[in-house]
Amino acid sequence: MAGGINVLEKVIEVVKDVAQQVIMPRYLQVDRQLKADGSFFTEADVAAQNALLDALQRIRPAAAMGEEMSDAEQKEQWEKGKAGLWSIDPIDGTSNFFNGLPYFAISVAFMEYGKGVLGVIYSPVTDEMFYATKGGGAFLNGIALPIKRYVPNLKSATANVDLKRLDRNLAAKVAAYPPYASQRNYGACALEWCYTAAGYFDLYLHGGQKPWDYAAGSLILEEAGGSMCGFDQDDYWAGSPWQRSVIAALDAGLFAQWRDWVRENR
Repeated sequence: MAGGINVLEKVIEVVKDVAQQVIMPRYLQVDRQLKADGSFFTEADVAAQNALLDALQRIRPAAAMGEEMSDAEQKEQWEKGKAGLWSIDPIDGTSNFFNGLPYFAISVAFMEYGKGVLGVIYSPVTDEMFYATKGGGAFLNGIALPIKRYVPNLKSATANVDLKRLDRNLAAKVAAYPPYASQRNYGACALEWCYTAAGYFDLYLHGGQKPWDYAAGSLILEEAGGSMCGFDQDDYWAGSPWQRSVIAALDAGLFAQWRDWVRENR
């Protein structure tokens, strides 16, 4: 991506400004609304998306896709933006946001040919700014990732697992016979990627994500030295971009054990 560092600095500034000016003044002040697919959104999601779309076009004009667009608009922008696309989740963790749970984030990525080349994820409550560029490393508030470098064995690992998006057989085995020591799921994909990249989580498992769920986070994990694949393919980028499963870990050896266990128990 041309002008990568300068663009990154501008995106970080925009994301922080939208968090402070648009999102946080609405925290605990808005009601949820139901979308056609059964998921929730708020007035804050829409306002933040519009603000981000406007500001990012001034940084670099390109196709742009946001979670709060219609399916048709998203697919249209995806096709238009093969060589350059802004992918935006204005509030990842909307249910947490309107319930008052302080675990949500803004996620912005610039994608080229289906992969993130710039990613920024910001948690406004904790003031954690995660970011990465392709080949440039991953960082949290200026500190290189990972933060935590202890590598457990599989039995002593802490996993972030989204149970509701797993098929019934795998979900039952994970719930009844987990191969790890402890499990968490806080309901915001973007931060789950980042916390895995930081080393806070040892393992990550998700049954299916859309581009705005993984575009920035997968780049941050990759630039932190992490490994990832899908349920059925070693190449994470194979298969449909609209339903991408995730098996991931920061440590390569732990990742191989985790991948094998998941695939053997599906």
